[in-house]
Amino acid sequence: MHIEFLVEEPSAEAALMNLLPKILGAEVTYTIHPFQGKHDLLKQLPDRLRGYKKYLSGDSRIVVLHDEDGEDCKKQKERLECTAWEAGFFTKTSGSKKPIRVLNRLAVEELEAWFFGDMEAIITAYPKVSRHLERKAKFRNPDAIPGGTWEALERVLKQTGYYSCGMPKIEVARTISKYMDPSRNQSNSFCVFREGLLDLIQ
Repeated sequence: MHIEFLVEEPSAEAALMNLLPKILGAEVTYTIHPFQGKHDLLKQLPDRLRGYKKYLSGDSRIVVLHDEDGEDCKKQKERLECTAWEAGFFTKTSGSKKPIRVLNRLAVEELEAWFFGDMEAIITAYPKVSRHLERKAKFRNPDAIPGGTWEALERVLKQTGYYSCGMPKIEVARTISKYMDPSRNQSNSFCVFREGLLDLIQ
């Protein structure tokens, strides 16, 4: 099986390059296509899916991933599902018994929530970060960290002596994801993503 991943930015690509082999194993091939933000991804998605419909083989799958960014999760998911249906693909909610070809997933609220879902990976990647961090109430639910997960991660790293001039998202995504264990992640949106992938390749 082959999977085409469409993601909203290069930092998501950097994280998936480390995470996908841990989830999918060696039997599944994949290509990751980063876009220049969510708007760019959504704008190009209809044409991209119609193109895939013409030439992708029957055992290929497509995964679309972008950040929720605090918007209405249900409406965003419905928009992605409708775009897939209009291109002629079956999804998990299409009600068909035919194989799912397109899997749409949201990182809630941002990709960095997935990093906070694996505190051990953050601490291993950045040893000066305190192990007491995961005990703080605001970090107990990675998908609901107040003030934005990107901003929260940047504050944590700056306060412990990393990236005083600003957090480089791609470098941080690549560094933390290298140590992540998908089976222990506490982010619900990551778990939904992981389980969706596993269902897709069955």
